[in-house]
Amino acid sequence: MTILLLGSGGREHALAWKIVQSNLCSKLLVAPGNAGTSTIAINLEINPTDFDAIKKVVVEEKVAMVVVGPEDPLVKGIYDFFKQDNVLQNIPVIGPSKVGAQLEGSKEFAKKFLIKHNIPTAAYDSFTAETVEKGCSFLETLNPPFVLKADGLAAGKGVLIINDLEEAKIELRNMLVNQKFGQASSKVVIEEFLGGIELSCFVLTDGKNYKILPTAKDYKRIGEGDTGLNTGGMGAVSPVPFADAVLMEKIENRIVKPTIDGLQKDGIEYKGFVFIGLINVKGEPMVIEYNVRMGDPETEVVMPRIKSDIVALFQSVANQTLNEATLEIDPRSATTIMMVSGGYPEEYEKEKIITGLDTIEGSIAFHAGTKILNGNVVTNGGRVIAMTSYGETFQEAIKKSYQNIAKLNFDKMYYRKDIGFDL
Repeated sequence: MTILLLGSGGREHALAWKIVQSNLCSKLLVAPGNAGTSTIAINLEINPTDFDAIKKVVVEEKVAMVVVGPEDPLVKGIYDFFKQDNVLQNIPVIGPSKVGAQLEGSKEFAKKFLIKHNIPTAAYDSFTAETVEKGCSFLETLNPPFVLKADGLAAGKGVLIINDLEEAKIELRNMLVNQKFGQASSKVVIEEFLGGIELSCFVLTDGKNYKILPTAKDYKRIGEGDTGLNTGGMGAVSPVPFADAVLMEKIENRIVKPTIDGLQKDGIEYKGFVFIGLINVKGEPMVIEYNVRMGDPETEVVMPRIKSDIVALFQSVANQTLNEATLEIDPRSATTIMMVSGGYPEEYEKEKIITGLDTIEGSIAFHAGTKILNGNVVTNGGRVIAMTSYGETFQEAIKKSYQNIAKLNFDKMYYRKDIGFDL
């Protein structure tokens, strides 16, 4: 069948890499894709939120399944757009309904869902410009550090963790009154800080049944030792060494099952990925946030560890027969290290020529921000290439990734040299 994959990052290259391995996929279209996806699929110059253009391609190309990579089209309601269209309604979309996507689209919606279904999470309250002074008073009731989250989508950058009370009040006013994150921070959620070590739990669900995919841990900060500004992610490791059977049983029983049951109880249509951002607080897992798609760069370590046919799994999601499917996982570790443009996550330059891609051995270079220009692969984003490797241990996998990174070059290339340092 012909499959359409929406998105253009490292996550989408990793999904494309996995989809084309399936005998069920005869043709893969990626909109808009990148230089990496262009080598294994057909890129289309279409914005993932241009639903009319997507419909046109689906009809013309006889697309039989749509897989949604990023959150934006999901929050904007692509699942509902297909379901309500007479021509498209029988074509499965892998991703939740517009209401389901609110788990990521609104921090407040997610917190209310967590508390309603007794899923362990931090105490919180939410505020608007009108109630900013109440927000400042609420900050006074908490112990530092203070966690401020823009309610809407802010491309992974709308969370501030601040140690000083007065500074937290200033930033709260900045977000609400001065719209630091634009519309995304017209409402702000203030949360108690949870101390512990983070991990990501990925779940594939058909709305009734679920499969827990490999765990991963990503590294968000630009600087070594987890310092500096937050990024979209500088690297990832799978599996998470401290996620033993005891912790995983707690995660499944206290978090995954109540999440899927909660979606059913609330009548929320959800056929796709649930990415649960967790923190391990002294052996007790608690939810920091939900995302309604795979993470990036976690997809670049999770997809390589799935041995099962991903398209067959997607079909069972569409048919609500995921309970009958088998999920086989590669026991090896996988790691990925992100090479980024100089200056990222702030100002950076694009269109720098990338050399050495043809010399990589024993690793997979997943393209994140790349394009083809005058026959050359050039940089086209902040995060450029994710170098993924397998190993019997995560240390062995990391070593391979670094060996191959040494063969690559583009102007002002930067990467962290300490991925996995805290494990």
